[in-house]
Formats: sequence, structure tokens, C-alpha cells
Amino acid sequence: MILLGSTGSIGVNALAIARQFGLRVDVLVAGRNIALLNQQIRIHNPSIVIVADGVNISSVNHPCVLHGEAAILDVIASSSASLVINALVGFAGLRPTLKAIESGKRVALANKESLVAAGAFMDISKIQPIDSEHFGLWYLNNTSRPIERMLITASGGAFRDWPIEKIQEATLQDTLNHPNWSMGQKITIDSASMMNKMFELLEARWLFGDGEYDAVIETKSIIHALIDYKDGSTTAHFARADMQLPIAYALMGQTQAKILPSVNLLEVGSLEFREITAQRYPIWEIRKELLLNPKRGVVVNAANEAAIELFVAGKIGFQDISKQVIHAFEHFDEEPKNIEDVFCIDSEVRHYIRKHA
Repeated sequence: MILLGSTGSIGVNALAIARQFGLRVDVLVAGRNIALLNQQIRIHNPSIVIVADGVNISSVNHPCVLHGEAAILDVIASSSASLVINALVGFAGLRPTLKAIESGKRVALANKESLVAAGAFMDISKIQPIDSEHFGLWYLNNTSRPIERMLITASGGAFRDWPIEKIQEATLQDTLNHPNWSMGQKITIDSASMMNKMFELLEARWLFGDGEYDAVIETKSIIHALIDYKDGSTTAHFARADMQLPIAYALMGQTQAKILPSVNLLEVGSLEFREITAQRYPIWEIRKELLLNPKRGVVVNAANEAAIELFVAGKIGFQDISKQVIHAFEHFDEEPKNIEDVFCIDSEVRHYIRKHA
């Protein structure tokens, strides 16, 4: 396999599965956590290592170290590996996804932005999602019974229990205080705004086709997906919040081995579900329109990434992220006609947000 984003949480879990089942790792791609990368190199002995910045090359303990996006794309095209795990963060993960599909490889996809921005222009049959929510929907969707609705769950993010009027005062540190677990900066901010769940609904739309999709808050993050059938029954996917289960299926197709301990319902005790409201999560205002016009995901993603940059830099407040995204969504009503349009619209929207914020 080629592993993009080896030192992040998805990458670390993917390597744990690779080690457990003796899977070969041909290429490791990492950012700036060189100490962890060197540990991974010792254990997995990849053929090639790629880092984000050339200044880190001399610190990597490997005879073949490259850097930058061009190197990633070249290695994807030339490697004999049949699988690419894309755990890169943000729009930067799109070109590697496209290159992997173009090269005839399967993609185990944890990079949400690839499908959000360009799902219309990809061969979805080459993609196996790693997100626990999409894995849950895939796991449940193995019956011929007609489906009425697919649902995914959300943790609610850092501000699910805050008084709504206080959220306008939230700092960056407040935003990164996730109630259930520790994640990277961008995904934790997206969780707090509910943008993360908006992206996952859009991903589900591309992965599973036309239909009704929605999300609810489940505060313990034990249920990851539910399917309502037209006969009135509902099934739910319970699993511990551990990415190794979806990763194992993405890497191997199926597994008979025990990956996680089963959920003990007596330990769980009770479950709490909450509605996702636009009062607490303003971005939810555009959910229905975005799902009806999924090609416009490129606008939402670009505006969100640009607004987050401004928020992290202290130039706008937390609630301004959603305001900027909604404003851009209303301003840019065009749909991309091809992949070149995706990159052009992305650039235009980022420029617009930086200029008008």
C-alpha cells in the first residue's frame, strides 16, 4: 500500500492493521512529525518516504526521501502497490485521489474533501470510505429491502452543551476542546461547526447515490449509522469509536478476525439523541440545498478552508466561519462541469473569502 498521512490518527491506525496482518507498506507520506515517521520507517521498511517540506529530508532515516505534491503524484503513478490510503487533510488530498484512480488503484479514502469537492468526476467504484459513518452505512446496506433514509451520527462537537448565546465568545482553544476525543485542528473545528457532518452527508450522497440523508447527535459516539427501511424498521451500526475496524475492511475487503471488543450495552447504559439545529449550528441552513446540488460542494469546502485559516489567525470569530461559508454558497451558484472547473472555482472562492471577510 501507499499511505498518505502516515503520522496522523488514520495513518497510525492503518499501520497497526498492516502490522497485525502482515501487509506490505511500499510508500509512507508524512508531514512534519519526523520523530514518529522514523519509528514507522524502522517497523515497516518502506521503499520510498515522502515529506511535506524539503528542509526535513536530512532528518529522515531512509535512503530514498522525496518531498512535495509532485513527488506524491509521481510515486502513486509508478508504484506497483494496488491500494492508496488517503488520510491527507483538506483540498490538498484531491489530486492524489484523482491520480490513484487514474492509475487504476483502489483508494481507501479518509480525505473528505476529495468527494465533497469533486465526487461528480470520480469513479466511485474505486473508493472504499474509511470514515466510521460511511463504513457503518456500507455495513448495514447489504440487503435488498428498499431504503427510505440513511442517517449518520454526530458527536455534537465542542459547543454541543454550551448556551447558544455564549458560542459567539468562543476562542480557538474552546473550539479544540472536543467532548469525546482528540483529533487534528481542522477536523475538530469542523466538528464544532457541524461542517464535518455536512461533508459526510455529501460524501454519502456520492457513495450511495440519490436518496434521503440526514444526521443526528448521539452523544456517546457508539452508534455510527442507521438505515430506515420503507417497511418501518430501522437498523443501527454499533461499534467502539476506533478507526481500525473500517480501516481493516478497506485494506482487506473483509476480515474474520476480531478487530475490536464488542460494545457492552450494560456498560453503555443509556443513549441520548439530539436534533441538529440551525440555531446552534448555522451551517445546517444550507444542508438540504447542498444535497440537492452536490456539485456545489467545492464552493462550501473552499469557503470553509479559507474561513478556518482566518479564524486560526485571529482575524474572524468562530461563528463567522459558518457565516462566510453560507455567504459564499449564496454568491457562487455555478456548478463545475469538469475537474478543471473544480480547481478554478476553489481558487475563486478562497480569494473571495479572504477579500470580503
